Amino acid sequence: QQYPQNITMKIAALLVALASSVSAFAPASQQKASQALCSSIGEMPGSTMPFKTFDPLGLATLGSDSTLAWFRAAELKHSRVAMLATTGYLVQAAGIHFPGMLSHDVSFESLSTMKPLDAWDAVPDAGKQQIYGIIFLAEIISEANGVHYTKGGDLPTVIFPPINFGSVDEATMKVKRDRELNNGRLAMISIMSFVAAANIPGSVPVLTGNPMF
Repeated sequence: QQYPQNITMKIAALLVALASSVSAFAPASQQKASQALCSSIGEMPGSTMPFKTFDPLGLATLGSDSTLAWFRAAELKHSRVAMLATTGYLVQAAGIHFPGMLSHDVSFESLSTMKPLDAWDAVPDAGKQQIYGIIFLAEIISEANGVHYTKGGDLPTVIFPPINFGSVDEATMKVKRDRELNNGRLAMISIMSFVAAANIPGSVPVLTGNPMF
């Protein structure tokens, strides 16, 4: 069966997101440095039971400290996007919507009656461009904020709304980071499952027959 190109692109983009998540456990290529980094991975945020230091493809022998920081930043960003996407899909599927009009000829109520992916297709091109522009601006701000994370700086933070965790102690912060990454990994699996179920009938048995897929 042949699927439209836009569907193929959506699925491909989500597969790239998952690849970035798996790659988050890839440290230095030199053997000695690799062993040291493999040991430190077990103490990184997100390294929790039951799959502590999960690395089935042996990616822990690739890259450098900067590579590992880049992979972790990519995982964080994809996790946050996936959590928003999963929440948005569920809110749309539940029929919850803003009042009023999205544009002069498209109401939020009309979009709420559609399947989530169909609703996105119905958003005017100008609206999509605004969304892409805001995402691009947030990316620029996060990448240009102080010392870059690949050079030892802080990992990307949430741009909007800005959240100050300065008063949170280190132990509590570690728990929060673990939760963010684990929830984000689950959200990446969730949104990929949603897209697969919406475009490939029967690909996710538990969602088969659901009117929003």
